[in-house]
Amino acid sequence: MDKQTISKLKLRFDDYVHKTDSNGVEFWYARELMSLLGYEQWRNFENAIEKAKISCGSAGIAVSDHFVEVSKMVMLGSGAKRNIKDYMLTRYACYLIAQNGDPKKEEIAFAQSYFAVQTRKQELIEKRMEELNRIQLRNQLRSSEKRLSQNIYERGVDEKGFGRIRSKGDAALFGGYTTQDMKDLYGIKTGALADRLPPVTIAAKNLATEMTNLNVEQKDLHGETPITHEHIQNNTSVRSMLTNRGIQPEKLPPEEDIKKIERRLKSDEKKMLK
Repeated sequence: MDKQTISKLKLRFDDYVHKTDSNGVEFWYARELMSLLGYEQWRNFENAIEKAKISCGSAGIAVSDHFVEVSKMVMLGSGAKRNIKDYMLTRYACYLIAQNGDPKKEEIAFAQSYFAVQTRKQELIEKRMEELNRIQLRNQLRSSEKRLSQNIYERGVDEKGFGRIRSKGDAALFGGYTTQDMKDLYGIKTGALADRLPPVTIAAKNLATEMTNLNVEQKDLHGETPITHEHIQNNTSVRSMLTNRGIQPEKLPPEEDIKKIERRLKSDEKKMLK
């Protein structure tokens, strides 16, 4: 999502902020939030609200403090008036609703960060969205590497063999630098190399790993040597794609440890309740 899109969404969301008369606490009406999040039917959005209530209660937080049911009088097409159900939602409630939505939708992805940050400044929203994107990519890599580990274990390769295969794949991706070489280059004493990689490199490793998984399964490769050869080829192909676009992964600077980011995001969520 580019900065212009983020700016437009921020202006839209800002337009629907309300404040209580008594103490100036910010809140959003559910009927208005529904359209902001791209929902078309109230019954579908109310399902999302109910899921958010469950999440709230499971966290040991009073649901009634964040989801206040109200009614509104609306004019029907016939000229008659009717009461409809609505909710006054705190920022935390809105955050939980967004967390239960589809992050592939721009509005949902934006809302997850918009409601999470304290000040709602655009640069903080952008930073958080970048962090969430990197975490998502890292989780995808964890999943593909777990699948590769299972695949090769079922084909006669032990855990040490998996480490050797992954390191040789890294050497192909990083222009000759093994996993340990890259950790030394980045000054990593403990933890995984992928936790310090920039998004493009995490995505590259994931693509090569998924290619290896696919071919190991389809070609029914067995043993460390043929699987190593397959993994090297795939990482070499991905590296070629990167270098053709002027990107040398071994020369990209390391980024903040993802585990630190995950801890900070959890801390931010707790701050929303204060």
